[in-house]
Amino acid sequence: MTTQEPFVIAGGGVGGLTAALALAQIGVPSLLFERATAFREVGAGLQLSPNACRVLRRLGVLDALMEQAVQPRYVRLRRGSDGAELARVPLDDAEKRWGAPYIAVHRADLLAALVERARAENLIQISNDSSLTGFIQDEKGVAVTYRFDGEFRRASGAALIGADGVRSMTRSRLIQNGADMPAYTGHTAWRAILPAAGLPEAFRRPVANLWFGERAHLVHYPLRGGSIVNVVALVEDTWRGGAESDPEFWDNAGDGKFLLNRFKGWRGEARELIEAGETWLRWPLFDRPPLDSFARGRVALLGDSAHPMLPYLAQGAAQAIEDAAALAAAVTADRENPAAALTAYSAARVMRSRKVQEGARAQGQIYHLSGVKAFARDLALRFSTPGMLRGRQDWIYAQ
Repeated sequence: MTTQEPFVIAGGGVGGLTAALALAQIGVPSLLFERATAFREVGAGLQLSPNACRVLRRLGVLDALMEQAVQPRYVRLRRGSDGAELARVPLDDAEKRWGAPYIAVHRADLLAALVERARAENLIQISNDSSLTGFIQDEKGVAVTYRFDGEFRRASGAALIGADGVRSMTRSRLIQNGADMPAYTGHTAWRAILPAAGLPEAFRRPVANLWFGERAHLVHYPLRGGSIVNVVALVEDTWRGGAESDPEFWDNAGDGKFLLNRFKGWRGEARELIEAGETWLRWPLFDRPPLDSFARGRVALLGDSAHPMLPYLAQGAAQAIEDAAALAAAVTADRENPAAALTAYSAARVMRSRKVQEGARAQGQIYHLSGVKAFARDLALRFSTPGMLRGRQDWIYAQ
């Protein structure tokens, strides 16, 4: 492979943009196709742990992002039924311990920083309003078809990176297995952004808050210098009924009365936040079967298309960012053989991402315990020192 042959990237989210930047840093051009007509301010808050921030720093993105970021001093663990504080996980020494800060940012701010950096890089060509519709590959490269402005067009490159999300077209065409389909997990995230001006001062403090409850939990933290508060209520649902109960909805407005009823037994600040939310967006959480390899020939998957992450370790964006760094490292090691480079990338990421996936699923179960098991969890947290709780994050944040 020469440095003049571009990598084609399907998807202009966090993973796709970071991959383009990582490749540009080693002199490899890319053609990035994003189906949205423009990069808009969508989504809500993200927690970016040090393993992600280290990569963003190397790519020249972190400094710009820090202007909008909040650095939580700690994670506060609380019980929803009575508001009792169970433990605190310190984060104020993240730079010293893990080599980069732990930050909370609006997803739109992260995307804006990535897009700005990518548009300033002449090795990256971004095409909005462009949906990949198919691809073929051979020993010489890949050819893709995409839809732009209502017309079908073609492009080619050295390799194709599918960073097109949990419902990835790239994955569906690459795997071609009827059993490999996105599946609703029975968990839904309800998201709201609240103006901090209408809330008590405590909500603006640089703290990430996590509340436990039966088959549900709540997360909230300030964003943009404490001017807004990101709130995420995650619930387990059975959903029965008509179209309103269809788990195929995505980013649709939700009825706040559902949450008020779902969290009716909760107390303190958690209840205040649920009551304060006027506009809620519902995000069903989907999963796909784990893969033994993210690459086949000159085509590879990255981010949620490769390994959808439940949000219970706050690692969805971070693992996509890790993928991008591993991709660039593999290409650097074998510039003349894209297929071999993608195989090496896959080998570097499959077990790591699977471990994080499994950890997130297990963590969600712990958050949603009830009865005696919940009592045992709370007791264990109360007897854990801050150092012990922080040390449990080393396997994620230090890599």
